[in-house]
Amino acid sequence: MAQKNNFNFEISLSVLNHLGRNLYRNSITVLGEAISNSWDADAKNVWISIDHHHSGSFTIKDDGIGMDADDFQTKFLKIGYTKRSDGKMQTPGKRPFIGAKGIGKLALLSCAERITIFSKKKGNAYVGGTIDNSGLDKAITNDLTPDQYPLETPDPKLLASLSKDHQSGTIIVFEGTKEQIRSSVDHIRKMLALYFRFSILDKNFSIYVNEEKIGLDDLTDLLDSTEFVWIINKYEDEFVKALPQLKNKPIALTTALSIRGFIATVEKPRNLKITGTEERATLDLFVNGRLREKNILRHIPSQRIIESYLYGQIHFDKMDKKGSDPFTSSREGIVEGDKNFNALLKYLKEKALPKIFDAWDDLRWKRGEEGDDENPRKSKKQRKARDLYTIASREYSPDASSSRRDVVDGWLDQLRDDAEFNISSYVDCFLSENLSRRYITERKLPLVPGVKSEADKWRAAESQKKTKANLSYGIRKSDKDIDYLGMDALAFTVEGKKANAGEQSLTLDAIEYAPVRNVVGHTGLLTDNGKKLLGLKHENIKARIKTLVAQKPPAKKKGGAKKSAPRK
Repeated sequence: MAQKNNFNFEISLSVLNHLGRNLYRNSITVLGEAISNSWDADAKNVWISIDHHHSGSFTIKDDGIGMDADDFQTKFLKIGYTKRSDGKMQTPGKRPFIGAKGIGKLALLSCAERITIFSKKKGNAYVGGTIDNSGLDKAITNDLTPDQYPLETPDPKLLASLSKDHQSGTIIVFEGTKEQIRSSVDHIRKMLALYFRFSILDKNFSIYVNEEKIGLDDLTDLLDSTEFVWIINKYEDEFVKALPQLKNKPIALTTALSIRGFIATVEKPRNLKITGTEERATLDLFVNGRLREKNILRHIPSQRIIESYLYGQIHFDKMDKKGSDPFTSSREGIVEGDKNFNALLKYLKEKALPKIFDAWDDLRWKRGEEGDDENPRKSKKQRKARDLYTIASREYSPDASSSRRDVVDGWLDQLRDDAEFNISSYVDCFLSENLSRRYITERKLPLVPGVKSEADKWRAAESQKKTKANLSYGIRKSDKDIDYLGMDALAFTVEGKKANAGEQSLTLDAIEYAPVRNVVGHTGLLTDNGKKLLGLKHENIKARIKTLVAQKPPAKKKGGAKKSAPRK
């Protein structure tokens, strides 16, 4: 029988590197861990004070319930201690717990040379200690265990300006800040405003940076550039309410998933860049008001152009439930394979995003803006015609100071759909007729009787107008008969005979095409029936001409070919 021994785990301090100092690299995530602890401590306020210019230090202070000596040792300093060990999911103040694993506090070690923690409960004295990273490095090198590395006694002078009117809560002082935390105050304010939305759950929770409250004013650029918004399951918050002048009313999306939120697009991709930072707004996942997965679109990339315009927030509080912990140790992602997260991705990929992509394309299209070239609902030819009209129409829009600008812009908007059709149709007319002329010239096809007289008529009319305009120089590249003929006469020349009713014929299509073609040629506007007719005839004519011009001309006979007799 094996001898009984009292074996137990012994943890090296090197674990702090793996779980803390080397795990957290984003300064906002580091600050977020401290803010999360304040939230879980039922604090109403968190004050972040940054002094980059002098000592390179900053402090985080809250007015939560604080800790006594026993709490500090057995809860704060106990790596892996979780507030949920007894099954509770809420704070005494009825807030949903943010912390779960008990290792987030280690993030604090990654951003400064010395970290001092002071904390007190109401009516008690401060307790705490100082962690010097250089001393911790030596302890790790010597492979010490936690009980062999006591914290330093904190310097009470650090409290001099921080303890005034501080009844309870925790104060953390960071000295010798590291590079990843040396962001500008403006950067930190914008990031906290964008990614820490605890105020959604509790209006009495506020975050301050250098005495100024974090708020929507920090996101003015993003708010002002937002163009369209989709609201999921009737979500509402102060950010959505603050969107000033949307180009379209918010569009509702519904799903049986227990999610809420919004997905929005900006006017230009550059608008997603948070001014003064290297960060961009993305579509992010929040759980209980805290960012849990940034840029969830990277899990379901579509390579569609709209992705560079899109941002938003999905709130999925159900992911944080008793007995479940789907978050990675770094608190910056979701554990692979989580059912709730996969269900969310499926909804976005199969339902929400396809609707948003189509709606965005239509909304932009109607306003004359560039849409999604990869969306098959509009052909590339239609899109290019619309783009050309949009560019040209801007040259006709009056200056902003003109009292007539709204009226003229209204006219331009009304003409947009017709212009798109006419521009595209004119290109088809141009190609069909000029390729027919090239084909006739190459094959040396004679004009059929009666066609030449039509060419003479148009030539004479043009000559009269030139004389009236006092033009003595030529305005046409070519003065040949076929350059004065329309598609009907050209088709008749190509086929050399009149077709019977019901017979497939380029000539019959061209005859029906002529009236609507002339409307387009004279910049007129077509009815819906006229557009349908022209579109149908264009397809027939285009297919026939494409076949004709693709054929090689017959080889010349040796000894010279006899001239063919005129067609009758």
